[in-house]
Amino acid sequence: MTLILTRSQIAALLRTPDLTGTVVTDAVEEAFAALADGTDRLSPAHGIREGDDLFLPMLAASTRLGLAGGKVLADLPGNALTGLPRQRSAITLISTETGACAALLDGALPTRVRTAAASAVATRHLARPDTRVLGLVGAGALAVEHTVLIAAERPIEEVVVWSRSFDRVASFRAELSTRAPDLKVTHADGPRSVIDAADVVCTLTPSREPIVRGSWLRPGQHLNVVGAPPRPDCREVDGVAMSRSRIVVDAMSTATADSGDLVLALAEGAVTTGDCADLGSVICGLAEGRTSPDEITLFDSTGLGLLDLAIGRVLVDAARRHGIGHAMELGA
Repeated sequence: MTLILTRSQIAALLRTPDLTGTVVTDAVEEAFAALADGTDRLSPAHGIREGDDLFLPMLAASTRLGLAGGKVLADLPGNALTGLPRQRSAITLISTETGACAALLDGALPTRVRTAAASAVATRHLARPDTRVLGLVGAGALAVEHTVLIAAERPIEEVVVWSRSFDRVASFRAELSTRAPDLKVTHADGPRSVIDAADVVCTLTPSREPIVRGSWLRPGQHLNVVGAPPRPDCREVDGVAMSRSRIVVDAMSTATADSGDLVLALAEGAVTTGDCADLGSVICGLAEGRTSPDEITLFDSTGLGLLDLAIGRVLVDAARRHGIGHAMELGA
C-alpha cells in the first residue's frame, strides 16, 4: 500500500510531540554523514529547462532508510504573476526492498523543514558556541523554521530580520511569537544592518544578484546561504564573501552544478574547489570545519534529494504511528 500525505496532514504531523526538538535535525545530520561515508548515494541532478522554467529531479538511494527516490522540483518564476508559489514539488518514496511505492508526499513543508534542518546541522558544526544573535535576510516561509531549529543549536537571544516586504516581517513576528515567544525580534533597515548585528546569518531570498557583500562580514561569523534557486546564474552573496570564508557545501557534485553562489565565484577566480568541503565530511571528521574563533564560515546549501528521503522517512514513520494519511493500492 502507498501512503499519501497531503500538506495539511504533514502540517499536523510536524506539530506532534515526536517531531519536536532536534528529531528532524538529527535525521538530516545522519544523512549527511551517510553520504560522506558512502552508505547513502545521490543521483546526479540533470534539470530540464523550458524557457525560464526549471524542472529538477533530486534523487537518492539509502538502504539504511529503506528508501530510494526523492523529489521533482518545479521552479517557475512566472508563478509570482498569478499568486502561486514559485517553487512546487512532490516527493516519491520507493522501497529499496521491494521496489513498491511506499509513499507520495506534497513537497512544500518537507522541503522547508529539511532545508532549515540542514542549516541547523551546519550551525551545529561551524558556528561559534557563544552565538547570541541570529540574522535573517528574508522573512518568507523559511525564516521561522530556520529560527526555531537554529535556536535549538545555539543560545539565541535575539533575531534581527530584514525583508523588502513589511507584511512578511509582520507575519514572521506573529508566527514566531507562538513558536519561540522568548526571542526578541528586531526589524533591520537593510541587509547590511543584519550583517552588522548578527553572529549567524541566514540568507533566505530567491535573489539572482548578490544581496550580501563580503566586505560587510566580520571575523567569527557563520553564514547559511540558502535562498537562491538551484540555478548556476543565481546568487545571494558575492565572490568576496566566498573568498573570505571557509566554504562548506552540502555536496560538491550538486554545488558545482547548481549553486550560483559557488559556480560564479569559481568562474571569477575568487575561490577554487579545493577551498570547499562537504558538510558530511566535516561531520565525520574527514575535513576541517571552523579552525579558529575568528574564522568566517559559510554553508552553501543547494538542496539534496537524500535529505528529502530523510525527512520522508521521519514523516512516514510518524504518520503510521498516529494513523495519519491515506493508504492506497496504486497497482489496483
